[in-house]
Amino acid sequence: MPEINAPDLTKRAPRSPRVRLGGYAILPRMLDKGRATVAGKHGEFHYNCPLDQRFVEFVGIDPEAMKKELAAGKSDGDILGWVQATAKNKHSDFEIAEWSRFQDNRGPADLESRQFFNEYHSKLAPQREDVTSWFDILDIDDFVSYGGKP
Repeated sequence: MPEINAPDLTKRAPRSPRVRLGGYAILPRMLDKGRATVAGKHGEFHYNCPLDQRFVEFVGIDPEAMKKELAAGKSDGDILGWVQATAKNKHSDFEIAEWSRFQDNRGPADLESRQFFNEYHSKLAPQREDVTSWFDILDIDDFVSYGGKP
């Protein structure tokens, strides 16, 4: 079996969804979760979760095929090349940057989501007044889950 450089997500969080690979937000986090899943070190994280599916739908790839590439020990650069070669939805650098910027700033869009967001925010970091996006919540949750103080 090839060596998979998998993070142990029982000990540390995957990369922030804000981290970019090829201009894409979410992708590096998804790769961390995929590698950890293949290695059985994913803890409470889920590969191809609704956040990951935003990337999958934007580029038009098969997440199970990507997981097979990860299981083969492919690097981030190799996976980016695979994404660019197999994506059904080809986007310009500008479109990728705009999509990623939108993801960075995306907040709850309906009342039910807003209520969940506000309850979670008040539980994790009630003193933080700068929390407005789902990425903000994920970053705080990752930090707090591994022993950080908000």
